[in-house]
Amino acid sequence: MTRIEAMALYCEGWWAIDFTLEGHEYSTQARRLDEVVPMVTDAAVLMTGRPTDDFEVHYTVRNANYVDAVEQYKAAAQASTKASAAAAAASRRAVTLLRADGLPLRDIATLMGVTTQRVSQLARS
Repeated sequence: MTRIEAMALYCEGWWAIDFTLEGHEYSTQARRLDEVVPMVTDAAVLMTGRPTDDFEVHYTVRNANYVDAVEQYKAAAQASTKASAAAAAASRRAVTLLRADGLPLRDIATLMGVTTQRVSQLARS
């Protein structure tokens, strides 16, 4: 299997894709990013006459601002997921502690700034 490393650059509504295969440089294009791998594979098949399953295509987006924006999003999403998990654990601990001291659900809800129903859910979890 031949691994192809392609570079995709978004320009004027198209992804311009460059790749090297067997020492030769080729280009193709795709309308959408999900079409990059099939387009490169098709081009490789046409250029070599080999079957589709002879190629493993990987690509990198060359638009640095796109890559930076997506990396920032992924980092923020991961931090958000961790924060949500920490908040959920803390809320369950708080309800457990306050219930153990005999506080009524309504008082716990008032202290935590959530509904009585939410405190009830947390107490059951």
